[in-house]
Amino acid sequence: MSVDRARVDEAAVRIAPFVHRTPVLRSHALDHWVDAHVFVKAEHLQRVGAFKYRGATNAVQSLTESGARRGVAAHSSGNHGAALALAADARGVPAYVVMPKTASTAKRAAVRRYGAEVTLCDDSLDARRAVLAEVLDRTGAVEIHPFDDERVIAGAGTAALELTQEVPDLDVVVTPIGGGGLCSGTCVAVAPIRVIGGTPRDRASTVADGLRTGCSARTKAILDEHDVEQIVVDEADIVGAMRVVWERTKQVIEPSAAVAFAAAHAAKLDGARVGVICSGGNVDLDALPWSSATSRQLRRSARG
Repeated sequence: MSVDRARVDEAAVRIAPFVHRTPVLRSHALDHWVDAHVFVKAEHLQRVGAFKYRGATNAVQSLTESGARRGVAAHSSGNHGAALALAADARGVPAYVVMPKTASTAKRAAVRRYGAEVTLCDDSLDARRAVLAEVLDRTGAVEIHPFDDERVIAGAGTAALELTQEVPDLDVVVTPIGGGGLCSGTCVAVAPIRVIGGTPRDRASTVADGLRTGCSARTKAILDEHDVEQIVVDEADIVGAMRVVWERTKQVIEPSAAVAFAAAHAAKLDGARVGVICSGGNVDLDALPWSSATSRQLRRSARG
């Protein structure tokens, strides 16, 4: 079964008792910076601080009773792990999360705080998969993939669905793209509205740690079907956009969310009505990207 608008609508009903209906924020300063009318879907104010709670909740609540009793598991750099842990707790089942050793201290702590058993691994996709396979074999848990899962994609799409219900006359919606789950769900939810996806140029080591992966065949097919325009942004653009949002809107967003703002800024949208899905706000406050000499150089470059 493919992901279509009906499945997004079903997900919206299923997750409504568990998720926040996050606000849509406006900022004249942000309008001026982007040169457009910007409507920010504030998923950084979602439970666990990220849109990921939508997809994780839809997946966990979709499980049969026998499946749920086995528990759920995933590999994650942070936000999906925290979301899965809280979604599992809401259903009263165990969660097991494999995280790279390089994951931020704040995100590792959050996953444990929400009740998951955390297993650390080396920072490569192969290592994540191998360790997760061991965890699945040991526990018998059901894998809930961070993005390559139709239930997760449909749940992610509910953020954009709510945005268009509140602001029905948008010209374009912008999201970040890592694995493509959020952007895929957004495409399905808002079609035929134009969708733009922002992606880091240096995906392997980008400051946007939630986007250090690529699309799956499933998510790529959805993005291609909906003719998503992908805008590549440099590290300086990401850090610069993050700082602009912090300074001008007083909202704490993480680098992965800043990628969408950087893409909106680069897209030259010229007065359009633009929805931006602000994907998350989980930041390690002891390692802000503008706190080092290197990031200061990046910021100066972003400002020209």
